[in-house]
Amino acid sequence: MTESEFLTLADAALRSIETALELPDIVDAVDVECSRSGNVLEIEFVENGSKIIVNSQAPMREMWVAAKSGGFHYKHDGQQWRNTRDDSELFTALSAMISQQGGAEITLSAQES
Repeated sequence: MTESEFLTLADAALRSIETALELPDIVDAVDVECSRSGNVLEIEFVENGSKIIVNSQAPMREMWVAAKSGGFHYKHDGQQWRNTRDDSELFTALSAMISQQGGAEITLSAQES
């Protein structure tokens, strides 16, 4: 994968996460504020002040996630972003992390092309 291809996929993933967190059913369940600066998306939980950081790492061709539960790296397998250690999918894993930190069950789905 070229750097340009990676950057396109990474941007689409970040936009998809941000858009999903603005959907009414998510907003009703978890109070989060998203802020994005370039390749870094910060998800802040208003009630407890905790954060999840999602950012792209172009040199490694990976998406990195930092949450209370730990740090995780995801590579695109041609279809989805997969954890480099346990092969879990990014949006499924983020759903669990956000549910844990936000205190309400939510489900994110990838909307990238």
